[in-house]
Amino acid sequence: MAATMAPSNSTSGNESYPYTTKAQERMPPNHVYDAMLLCVYTAVLLSGVLGLVPTVRILQSNSRSLTSIAVLNLIFAHFLFLVTLPFRIYYYAAHNWSLGPHWCKVVSSMIHIHLYMSFIFYVIILVMRLLSFHRRVTEVAFNRRTHALFGSLAVWAVVAVALPCLIHFFYGNAAKTPDTTCFKFGMHIHNSNAVVALNYATSSVIITVSVALMGLQAHVLLLLYRKYGCSCRGQQVFWAQLKSMCFAGIMVVCFVPYHIFRLYYIRDTKNYEDVNEIFLSLTTLSCLDMLTFGGKGTCLWCYN
Repeated sequence: MAATMAPSNSTSGNESYPYTTKAQERMPPNHVYDAMLLCVYTAVLLSGVLGLVPTVRILQSNSRSLTSIAVLNLIFAHFLFLVTLPFRIYYYAAHNWSLGPHWCKVVSSMIHIHLYMSFIFYVIILVMRLLSFHRRVTEVAFNRRTHALFGSLAVWAVVAVALPCLIHFFYGNAAKTPDTTCFKFGMHIHNSNAVVALNYATSSVIITVSVALMGLQAHVLLLLYRKYGCSCRGQQVFWAQLKSMCFAGIMVVCFVPYHIFRLYYIRDTKNYEDVNEIFLSLTTLSCLDMLTFGGKGTCLWCYN
């Protein structure tokens, strides 16, 4: 009788949490995926730390416009993510999480917050550069440093208030996972049709906006080449727009592949969660944008 009852109990236990079966909880970690993630995150951490200090020093001396303030906000978003990155490296190196479920949710959410905050500030930077090029923005009141600073404080205040509430009440609360496992929240997407729709909409918007800004920035460079020819390399505006092209390229290379895959991943979170983590890790390569500020001269003419 005990032998016949065991399967029934196991089936009943799996009805509530179809994606976190006891068999899956006992599965060993996929060391191939973990090794790939470990390499990506280690490279991002080292390069991010190396580029963080000189970038902040350069931008502090040139924080006179909305664009430069937006870049400082972008760097701050990178910094917040880099603070939590060692915990991800620890997990994928040890194949074990021993810091509790609450800190796991905080660390897990930061990679998504970094992605979306970076996207927002990239869009602000590129739109301002495009408007400036087309002479549509000259002396705008919001360009003043105080207005930009207050706008930045408002954005981060909303994040500081909303983030703890979202993490505590919504993020990662729908299903049970082993205490030694972290970053496995993909099954929670299907708990609400609204969450699924929001994921589809967010991914579609990011793909569309990124590609559109890339195209607009390429068109600007083409206009400059037609106007100045081979001598365009001697024009300050060309190098400023080329720097913006780098930001647009980072958006397309780092964000678009993940969100294209996510449109498919949302349909089958159970079987592609590890692959989704690989694509998600590629979004953190946007931290390498700090390496584009290679010297004082390259930044001064871009963000004055």
